[in-house]
Amino acid sequence: QVRFVESGGGSVQSGGSLRLSCVASGTMFGVAWYRQAPGKQRISVALISKTGNTNYADSVRGRFTISRDDARNMLFLQMDNLKPEDTAVYYCNEVPWASDSWGQGTQVTVFS
Repeated sequence: QVRFVESGGGSVQSGGSLRLSCVASGTMFGVAWYRQAPGKQRISVALISKTGNTNYADSVRGRFTISRDDARNMLFLQMDNLKPEDTAVYYCNEVPWASDSWGQGTQVTVFS
């Protein structure tokens, strides 16, 4: 079972940027960034296939960019023009997610 370790979160003012990173313990196939805001369900915000095809949630399309580096088993999420509603814990995992693969996540807080 592949495990994931996320990093790169922080606190940023509205309109700012952050770049999240994720290291996988093994080969990645289809993978995604997910987020969970307080009191809400965990949702997928961006996914990328093994061949590099991407898809984004409507709420982040045009602001977030997902990318991968298979040589290093890494996944990235460039987040620009951040909004307070982007505040959440961000995780990476397979698509569909694997219950045993969740890491600790990385907290992103956007203040106005």
